[in-house]
Amino acid sequence: MKSFRLVVAVLVLAGLVVLSFRTTSSSATAAAPVPCTTSALGQAFDGQFHLSSIQNYGCEGEWAFVWATVGTGEQAIGVTEVLAFNTTTQRWAFVSRSVDCKASILPSVVYLQGCFSN
Repeated sequence: MKSFRLVVAVLVLAGLVVLSFRTTSSSATAAAPVPCTTSALGQAFDGQFHLSSIQNYGCEGEWAFVWATVGTGEQAIGVTEVLAFNTTTQRWAFVSRSVDCKASILPSVVYLQGCFSN
């Protein structure tokens, strides 16, 4: 009788281990990394401004700041933009600095570099 109980206990334990492994492995998919490159960030400027160059940028999570020059010749101006990554479209988009430039919303690097200039 002891051996029967031992076999049952081992089978139950083995079943729990298998179920635990299946649950863990199926739910442990990693999120795709957010692209933080000048070309990925520059896509946000498409259609709104003629992007001449990006002087500085930084990302943290799904937030970014960009220091850029838009326009050409005498029409060129320096701009600072705050962007958020849209996981649905897989693109960066401008956000409203008057709405999102809050230390409680943005990561510190984006807040400090994206919210206090032109």
